[in-house]
Amino acid sequence: MMQGTPPTTDPKLTTRQLRRQPRLIVNTGDGKGKSTAAFGMALRGWNQGWSIGVYQFVKSPNWRTGEKAAFAALDEVHRQTGQGGPVEWHAMGAGWTWLRATQDVDQTELARQGWERIKQQLAEQTHTLYVLDEFSYVLANGWLDVDEVLQTLAERPGTQHVVMTGRRMPQQVIDAADLVTEMTKLKHPFDTGAKGQAGIEW
Repeated sequence: MMQGTPPTTDPKLTTRQLRRQPRLIVNTGDGKGKSTAAFGMALRGWNQGWSIGVYQFVKSPNWRTGEKAAFAALDEVHRQTGQGGPVEWHAMGAGWTWLRATQDVDQTELARQGWERIKQQLAEQTHTLYVLDEFSYVLANGWLDVDEVLQTLAERPGTQHVVMTGRRMPQQVIDAADLVTEMTKLKHPFDTGAKGQAGIEW
């Protein structure tokens, strides 16, 4: 396991404090696995009893994905037994799940509404881990101001971790992040015209 480099740590912090630092994490690149890695981290967090908030900024709420079904089951386990933590899940797609009439709302407005909810939750320390899935497209397309997003994240209280996924993540976000992984595609079945498969792509 990789170990932290001692010179970069604050000597005033205890080991316990060093293990409870808020992280801004980015999964980007053209390779497959960005969201999958984020949900794997959310699975670990759930096992630690963390409250998990998932915001999917491109995917439709009507898509029946394996990760959504799995975390809905885990949320129910938490409600019934107290094991793990609660899970809140929203998808923008044609509109956020908490909104009724969204047909006439454009993508920029939907992104703003989602971000405003996240900002409120960050201020209230609602979740321990936020998964902002496909968030790179929101930023790269100019639907939200990158500097404003980064300032909000820099000022978030407590130990709240944020994972952002998606291709073309703006360089400002990469520079500000604590952990950045770039998925590099070497080979993919889609390149030969293959179709996605249940259990692999969803």
